[in-house]
Amino acid sequence: MKGGWFAGNFNPTLLKTEAFELAVKRYKKGDYDQKHYHKIATEYTVIVSGVVRMNNMQYEAGDIIRIDPGEATDFYVLSDEAVTTVLKVPGATDDKYIDED
Repeated sequence: MKGGWFAGNFNPTLLKTEAFELAVKRYKKGDYDQKHYHKIATEYTVIVSGVVRMNNMQYEAGDIIRIDPGEATDFYVLSDEAVTTVLKVPGATDDKYIDED
């Protein structure tokens, strides 16, 4: 699956739905996702393993972060590896906007 995303309104997918998008994502130390936000979807990120930084806050295995629509966040991997599970509700194609601030 592309980027770990395996359920949602995209191809390929194991479950085609507009209700949500679901991914298991694997990262290496130093991986970075630019600060962005969603206008429609609420994003839930579960830190399965590793240590990451989002919005200058450190999170580790077991932490769950909720990012509401319009709330921007970045993502930076501090540990050697990290695994996250990400749920976006509802599924919203092309709902990722780079935060220019």
